[in-house]
Amino acid sequence: MVSDVGGEIRAGERFYERLRWEQQMPDGPHIWRTLGFERTLWEPGRTAIQWDVTPDYCFPTNSGFILHGGMVTTILDSAMGGACWSVLDSHEAFLTADLRVEFLRSATPGTVVSEGWVVRRTRRVVFCAAELYDAGGQLLATSRCTQVVLPAEGVAGRYSKNDEDAPSEA
Repeated sequence: MVSDVGGEIRAGERFYERLRWEQQMPDGPHIWRTLGFERTLWEPGRTAIQWDVTPDYCFPTNSGFILHGGMVTTILDSAMGGACWSVLDSHEAFLTADLRVEFLRSATPGTVVSEGWVVRRTRRVVFCAAELYDAGGQLLATSRCTQVVLPAEGVAGRYSKNDEDAPSEA
């Protein structure tokens, strides 16, 4: 198991599967392909994603185009998800249980970079953080999330129709 004992984040088996995952992306639309995300850093517990923002993902204001907040959240979430993935073993998957974003400055068209990292890993939960910067190094947004570690097989946190623990539909 990967942990942060002594402050050290160690790679899980998933860290070494990164290239295989990227090669197995389905043909056709995919969030990374659609938006044009590019991974620029891949370390155990840490990842960075670069994106060249176009006005297509912005809304107009009197002072110019501003990147939609949902898109800011998407790249922050993607960076934290990649960092989390890198510390999981092959029998593990994760789902986001909590996601918070603070918008510090408006993001505008141009290159942005989201850096995500694992703050702490336990057996059942991974706490992550991320920051978004513009090309000039200006901090635009910060984020934190809680990822719940689940078995890779199965329904990833959802009840099946035959599950005795499923809530009743009254």
